Amino acid sequence: MKLATYNVNGVNGRLNVLLKWLDEAKPDVACLQELKAPQEKFPIDAIDAAGYQAIWHGQKQWNGVAILVRNGLEMKEVGRGLPGDPEDVQSRYIEALVNDVLVCCLYLPNGNPAPGPKFDYKLKWFERLTVRAKQLLEFKIPVVMMGDFNVMPTELDVYKPERWVNDALFRPETRQAFHNLVAQGWTDAIRTLYPDEKIYTFWDYFRNAYGRDAGLRIDHFLLSDELKGKLKAGGVDKYVRGWEKTSDHAPVWIELKV
Repeated sequence: MKLATYNVNGVNGRLNVLLKWLDEAKPDVACLQELKAPQEKFPIDAIDAAGYQAIWHGQKQWNGVAILVRNGLEMKEVGRGLPGDPEDVQSRYIEALVNDVLVCCLYLPNGNPAPGPKFDYKLKWFERLTVRAKQLLEFKIPVVMMGDFNVMPTELDVYKPERWVNDALFRPETRQAFHNLVAQGWTDAIRTLYPDEKIYTFWDYFRNAYGRDAGLRIDHFLLSDELKGKLKAGGVDKYVRGWEKTSDHAPVWIELKV
């Protein structure tokens, strides 16, 4: 099973890029973030024509997550919205059972400027995610949490880390929250495959960041113990970042033997 995560930075504005990548990469499961589209504006007809079924949690202007599954695989939505705060209306989390694998698609808050209310929201969201993640591990079933976590876990995951020390994506509180999450028993799939290599998944639109390879690794896969031994391959489709009218993220993927 090939699973991918892709922050599309506007599903309608980048639809041609998304469809081209789906046709070339052919993931079995693709989690999308930052749809920037209300529920009724999700391009389901185009996704269906591409050979995928989808569930999505849209929101006007910002946020939004979706899970796309290749036709022939079974998908059942388990829940939408991260538990723990009934007043949180931001569309950032959705779960679905795909065959026998629980897929959790997430778009963790950016948190800038930090410190401030947005950073506080980010850390509280991280706390809620950590609670939910512990519950998922207790089910003792195959689980993968994937998406845009908006955190660079280590200095290896960021170009010139000294320039990011005060950024919400790299502050000590953010990195500690991610490490606490992983320490529950999750496997960081990409870092497991490439323990010492520079791997980036995001390049800013400014200052020729992509051309200079001045990137960040902020899109992650976390695997439960039931999937850890089934991890076979993974990588970043970096070339997609070089396409015209593309997202500032590149698709990231792993292959599991399930």
